Amino acid sequence: MELDGVYVPLVTPFEPGGGVDYPALERLAGDLLDGRAAGLVALGTTAEPASLTAAEKSGVVATVAGVCRDRRAPLIVGAHNPGELAEAAAAGADAALTLVPPFVRPGEAGVVAYFEMLAARTALPMVAYHVPYRTGQPLSASGLRAIAAIDGVIGMKLATGHVDGVTVEVLGDLPPGFRVLAGDDELLVPLLALGARGGILASAHLATTAFAELVSAWRDRVRVDELGVRLAALSRTLFAAPNPAVLKAVLHAHGRIASPMVRLPILRPPDPLVHAALASARRATPARPVARRVAPVGAV
Repeated sequence: MELDGVYVPLVTPFEPGGGVDYPALERLAGDLLDGRAAGLVALGTTAEPASLTAAEKSGVVATVAGVCRDRRAPLIVGAHNPGELAEAAAAGADAALTLVPPFVRPGEAGVVAYFEMLAARTALPMVAYHVPYRTGQPLSASGLRAIAAIDGVIGMKLATGHVDGVTVEVLGDLPPGFRVLAGDDELLVPLLALGARGGILASAHLATTAFAELVSAWRDRVRVDELGVRLAALSRTLFAAPNPAVLKAVLHAHGRIASPMVRLPILRPPDPLVHAALASARRATPARPVARRVAPVGAV
């Protein structure tokens, strides 16, 4: 399953009397796929799953699965424990959207161990869902990469509410074939610019084709995406110590200034940070920078 493009997390339409309106759900699913959605998500947050009975959940998944099967479109189902994963697989899901354990705040090691346990118990591919402002569980870049490295976890819905250094670091160093999908609708463009391959976007219930065209346009700029990630990573390393300490150290190492000296209150950066910045600079510029000799200070 290629996890690219716009996936729409379906609402659950209700009848005036309060029951699930399955015919409306079927029509809506078809309309979204006609609008060039890459696939659909059933029982995501947008579906109000906590308000649905077990029978209603089964009916929703069966309805959406039928539409996806007829249109040969992928279906992702919200499933967060071994029982739900088994049900989703039996219903014909192509993947599960699996939430970082909410509320209990188990820490990064606990989150990684939980996904390892789930992956060991199911053959259904999983898309990890990281949304710390809902779950209460923040994760570092190393924690997110540890989840990405688990066999059976094919991608991640990233919805941190902002673009920060963790986002840049994660998108700049992913396992081959692993996909990140934007989960905050309004941050779709920044994440696409950093290398996300699409999004799980409730907003795409409306203007579906426009969202699909936007993601497609960014996919056609893969080289630009990769370059943007490399340059963002370079900037992050340069500012990992008070500016301009790292920058001057790199310029000195390249032979472009005579000394890396900075003046107090700025301190000289530690060597490992300088080495990391030099490596990042090499990745950002395919051609090795040309070293220029700088005349000693005071030379005529």
